[in-house]
Amino acid sequence: MFSAKRFFASSPFIMLTCGSLILALALGFRQSFGIFLKPMSLDLGYSRETFAFALALQNLVWGITQPFTGWIADKYGASKALLIGALAYVLGLFFMAKATTPLGLTLSAGVLIGIGLGGSSFAVVFGALGRAFDPSKRSLVLGIAGAGASFGMFAMLPYGQFLLNSMGWFQALLIFAITCTMMFPLSTGLKEKKTLLEEKRDTRAALTEAFHHRDFWLLGLGFSVCGFQVVFILTHFAAFIQDHSLPLTIAANALAIIGFSNMLGSYLAGYLGGKYPKPYLLSLIFFLRAIVITIFILCPINQTSVYIFSAAIGLIWLGTVPLTNGVLASVFGVQYLSTLSGIVFVMHQIGSFTGGWLGGILFDRTGSYQIIWITAILLSILAALCYLPIQEKPLSVLKANMQPTDKT
Repeated sequence: MFSAKRFFASSPFIMLTCGSLILALALGFRQSFGIFLKPMSLDLGYSRETFAFALALQNLVWGITQPFTGWIADKYGASKALLIGALAYVLGLFFMAKATTPLGLTLSAGVLIGIGLGGSSFAVVFGALGRAFDPSKRSLVLGIAGAGASFGMFAMLPYGQFLLNSMGWFQALLIFAITCTMMFPLSTGLKEKKTLLEEKRDTRAALTEAFHHRDFWLLGLGFSVCGFQVVFILTHFAAFIQDHSLPLTIAANALAIIGFSNMLGSYLAGYLGGKYPKPYLLSLIFFLRAIVITIFILCPINQTSVYIFSAAIGLIWLGTVPLTNGVLASVFGVQYLSTLSGIVFVMHQIGSFTGGWLGGILFDRTGSYQIIWITAILLSILAALCYLPIQEKPLSVLKANMQPTDKT
């Protein structure tokens, strides 16, 4: 007899579909906040630094909560962590609409939505998917889920822009909150089989292994640069475009193009990650980012250059996420993938906090984003070099290779 409960708990396809849709909502909302910077700041009298700090704090809270929600997902199942994240996200969007002071904006957009993202984004979803699929399919599956996140960015930006233009930022955020409630039923689609959650190593032992592994920290360092670049662009790119006398519509279109382009980029990263060494692919992504940003800031800023840049940077936008999680799974296994991914993501979000807030500080001090663009280029080169020495081999193999050979 057909059982809906059993079907939802056992079908990897359902898990992939629901996980991709949750990422589309969570990341789609998050990547739309940049178009609210100018209208909210003008109406409420905020400086750009105030709004940028709230979004920077959001990313920091997101990172800090990710290991804890990852541990909940590893221990009790992804659906439990997702319910916590969905509730915090809905409340955060609601109170962000109601915020009339910098403190209110910081607590809602910064703290609550940060917790919401911690429970509804990559570490939780990718951990569940990593356990549900065979290793031969894992990289591609994570790439497909990453493409789902990019679809959310592509779809939510025009959706948010339409709401913003037709009814203002207050009502737009309230409708965002209502839309976000879709996460509650979707979270039931990531109920894992009990066998996937049983017979795990001690958490402390798993963490100790990772913390004493050089490549774990190299992954985190490179990922922090990714966060710096992505959140700087998400927070300030719309305002940067408008500063060059281009309308908000072009800014929203540019962010949507990034999302659309990254649907292909994430899928491609996942596909290539199953065929080629993931650390080399990560290194290539950051070398390409340095080249793309350099060309962009040297060219005149107009509609054509903005759209070309958006398409190019989108191809190498979130492909880092499935590749990074793929390396973690290859080296440390999938039993504590959500927890370890969450810890690496803390480093990503430290970079995110720095990129988002520093962009606002430097603009308020200098009236320009030039210094932060140059910093993003230099950090991209550093990250590319960090990935080159990483060995994508199971920890047991690496330990065996380090043992002295008995020649007697």
